[in-house]
Amino acid sequence: MGAVLLLASLSAHAELHWPQEISATEGVIVVYQPQPEKLDGNLLEGRAAVALELNGREEPIFGAMWFSAMLETDRDAGTASVHEVKVTHVTWPDSRDADEQRFTSIVEAAVPESGFQISLERLTASLGTAELVLKSLENLNTDPPEIIFREELAVLLLYDGQPRMAQIDNSPYERALNAPMVVVCKQRGNECWLSSGTLWYASSSPLGPWTPTDAPPRDLKEMMPTPDSSEDVPETHPAIVVATEPTELIVTVGKPEWTALTGGDLLYASNTESPWLREISTGNMYLLLAGRWFRSRSNEGPWVFVRPDELPASFAAIPPASDIGGLRTSVAGTPEAEDAVRDAAIPQTAAIKRSEASLTVEYDGEPSFETIKGTDVAYAVNTGAQVLAIDNNYYAVDNGVWFASDSPSGPWAVADEVPREKIATIPPTSPVYNTTYVEIYQSTPEVVYVGYRPGYLWSYPFYGVPVYGTGWYYPPYYGRRYYPRPPTWGFNVGYNPWSGWNFGLSYSSGFFNFGMSWGGGYSGGYRPWRCCGGWYGGGYRGPTIINTGNINIGNNINIGNRARISNRLAGSGQLAGARMDRSRNIYNRPETRNRLADRSAVTRDLRQARTSTGRDNNVFADRSGRVARVDGGKWQTREAGSWKDTGSVADRRPGRGPVTRPATPPGNRPTTLGTRPTTRPTTRPAGPGVRPAPRPSLNVRDLDRANLARQRGAAYERARPMPRGGAGRPMPRNMDMRSNRR
Repeated sequence: MGAVLLLASLSAHAELHWPQEISATEGVIVVYQPQPEKLDGNLLEGRAAVALELNGREEPIFGAMWFSAMLETDRDAGTASVHEVKVTHVTWPDSRDADEQRFTSIVEAAVPESGFQISLERLTASLGTAELVLKSLENLNTDPPEIIFREELAVLLLYDGQPRMAQIDNSPYERALNAPMVVVCKQRGNECWLSSGTLWYASSSPLGPWTPTDAPPRDLKEMMPTPDSSEDVPETHPAIVVATEPTELIVTVGKPEWTALTGGDLLYASNTESPWLREISTGNMYLLLAGRWFRSRSNEGPWVFVRPDELPASFAAIPPASDIGGLRTSVAGTPEAEDAVRDAAIPQTAAIKRSEASLTVEYDGEPSFETIKGTDVAYAVNTGAQVLAIDNNYYAVDNGVWFASDSPSGPWAVADEVPREKIATIPPTSPVYNTTYVEIYQSTPEVVYVGYRPGYLWSYPFYGVPVYGTGWYYPPYYGRRYYPRPPTWGFNVGYNPWSGWNFGLSYSSGFFNFGMSWGGGYSGGYRPWRCCGGWYGGGYRGPTIINTGNINIGNNINIGNRARISNRLAGSGQLAGARMDRSRNIYNRPETRNRLADRSAVTRDLRQARTSTGRDNNVFADRSGRVARVDGGKWQTREAGSWKDTGSVADRRPGRGPVTRPATPPGNRPTTLGTRPTTRPTTRPAGPGVRPAPRPSLNVRDLDRANLARQRGAAYERARPMPRGGAGRPMPRNMDMRSNRR
């Protein structure tokens, strides 16, 4: 592998300013923020405006550079590094023909020896002008779950099918294996109890009805861990709503309180944490569940799926700073939705040491495999690991790394390659579908370079917005052990631009967020699903927690609410499992960190581009190779050593209004992000007496989009929350995005 750039350890809010500069033999090369054109796995292609400041020359020489490079990302740090840069083309509108070869040689010699760092916020926003094609997934299930409404404080007790009980060793009790809460019953009796660790309920059946009790059995209470004294205990016992099929619970504090948005086209229920809207003109109600919109005339239904690119126009006009501004991420065509979809194209990458990466797969008995319909792939059903059988070979994914073996029981070694074509045929109806989003890029005898996209964590672009889960129900495995599969419904899954997908993020009190190990006396009939880093800590499929106040509708990005919630998360170790952050890098988890390769030995002599101080990040290269900048609200082009006015910059700020586009016709039509196919400018002919070909006119509209994306990315970067729940710097509500000094 060629030169590799070390991804430096940065503080959470270290802004990676642009432009950046590198030293060359004849001066300094200033590189302005890259403009991506194509992202394929971890291979990035794009262009960038450059300025060559030669020694002894007062005025810089501006040009446009095309490149290809490897992309390395770290979602924990919020950064990406661009390394192994190959300069594929350079143009110099500032130069004479005789100087072009000299200037190009300077850039081609210096740039590949260096690398650049960019924040993921900037990279994601800039991909708006890239040649990205993100296909709406086929076979995602858009059938609504069972939707239950309650006008009182309530929590959902969702069993994975009918209750399955198993004996607790050395006790007269048995517990429910397939529930997110502690449900315990007397063996061969009709007495059951449910507990949050502090509050108790009693029933004659695991299915309820459940009534509060202050007198649980003493021996059972003594078996429970000591409750957290800092837990925010509700003043009254929440009602328990029991379900055995995929279900979502919508809770309001009393009757729904409908509040009007500015403009009066939409109402929203302000006393619930579920995104629940009503269109005034039609009376239709809309619910947002796991990123999917459902519509009905009444609470009783029927609820029908509504594609996010076919919502009423009033949804795209929701003010970003309003209480439900966070819902714009789920409205196709808004800048927030487009940024979220672009994020799905950026992989999390890592270099894995073969010597430190190991895998042990445990089965409940002998390995048992089931063929995936319509494919040549089978998957193991009686294990919590993800093991595939293909052509008498075995492949397993563990925390974003492929392993291979000649036997389903191992030994396992990090894989150099896998049968990608056959794995790609796995449909969303299979519980191992997410493995199709794990890649192997390159390998050496010591290191394998890998990556995964958000689809591995069950997040997918769908008609211009992100959705969580495939919508399909995957039956669990029951034997001596119980292996649940990833769910879509029942856990208050919502998305916001700051932390990605969250399980019950707005349910902030910690109620029912309670693990139970029975002091080691439990024989291990339960094992959590740990396929993809999505479920952290003990308990069934992540915790269930419920709010007792501080309503935060629709995973709102309002800074005040966001800060309060993230502070609560940071202050409660119990709540760590309630989030599946977009920023979480599963390669960097404590239990897998030892797999990461130490690159210091091969990067110590490489140069890191440094921030170029005193310069505005306002210079761009258009697709024809012309160099333009924004100055005083106008576009200027660089011609013959000076800047000339060309046209006004569009006054369009991120989130200022809806982005309109025609609705996509029925069917799974690909959604294309970008403008037109990438083109390279015609090289200027050399030689005396040869006139250069006339340059095409400046594509101001394309540059407007690039300028807006650059500003939006810089604003998101500055407002990034601290990792793992800390509150970041707030984004001003009335932020003026027209300033070009970033």
